[in-house]
Amino acid sequence: MGYSIMQLKVKDTLREHDLRNTSCREEVLGILFRENAALSHGEIEKELGSRFDRVTIYRTLKTFVDKGIIHKVLDEEGLRYAICRDQCSGPQHHHDHLHFKCTSCGLTNCIENVAIPYIALPPGYKGMETSLLIQGVCPECNRKN
Repeated sequence: MGYSIMQLKVKDTLREHDLRNTSCREEVLGILFRENAALSHGEIEKELGSRFDRVTIYRTLKTFVDKGIIHKVLDEEGLRYAICRDQCSGPQHHHDHLHFKCTSCGLTNCIENVAIPYIALPPGYKGMETSLLIQGVCPECNRKN
């Protein structure tokens, strides 16, 4: 039985980041690759069912964040996780991009082609990462109305 394109992408990503292939890592990464929106720990846990415990999923997500495979997205409902794509990956890895939360469908998406303006912090503060969340109606929901 051959691998699907998604399975190959998952295995390649784990190998590129020097991570062992475990069933939890493969399934969590597969879910995140498949979705076009950021997902919460609870949403990922629900999709996995009872195959993995909450702590194993949390550790898997933390490992992926630490390795730069995914990044955290904070919206009004809490912490979510999204695959690092385009500007967010590669040698200039950063997560300083816009996030958009649709008030109609509830999905939170990364918008990477819009730059967040530089914010000058007061002396003594050192910024590590910038996060900007805009709420409104996504193109898909806007077409429905």
